Amino acid sequence: MSPPPLDVLRRERGPHALVALSGEIDLTTVPLARSALLQCLDDRTRTVDVDLSAVTFCDVSGLNLFLEMARLTERSGAPMCLHQPPRSLVRLTEITGSGDLLPFVRPGPRSSHAGQAAVEGAVS
Repeated sequence: MSPPPLDVLRRERGPHALVALSGEIDLTTVPLARSALLQCLDDRTRTVDVDLSAVTFCDVSGLNLFLEMARLTERSGAPMCLHQPPRSLVRLTEITGSGDLLPFVRPGPRSSHAGQAAVEGAVS
């Protein structure tokens, strides 16, 4: 049996959670990602940082997941930040005009790893 095309790592520190996704986000892997993100809400996490730096592909089902989770986390008072989104996700938001609905955090000009540093600082 081959390994799943998406790996999920979830770490918490107090009320902060980091969900690091690695691999492909598509129709077959969205349930795994959704489960990890919903668990953050079930655990009453106050902030959810999602590290997408190792995501190699994201299709429209992944976009729909992040739009859904942005609504749910905002309603619950536990805002979500998407760090270092893959080009495929950014392109989908450009095509659909949904970029303003997602809380992207991109690396700053000083460091190519600024988003990751923010994520690690939130949970380390």
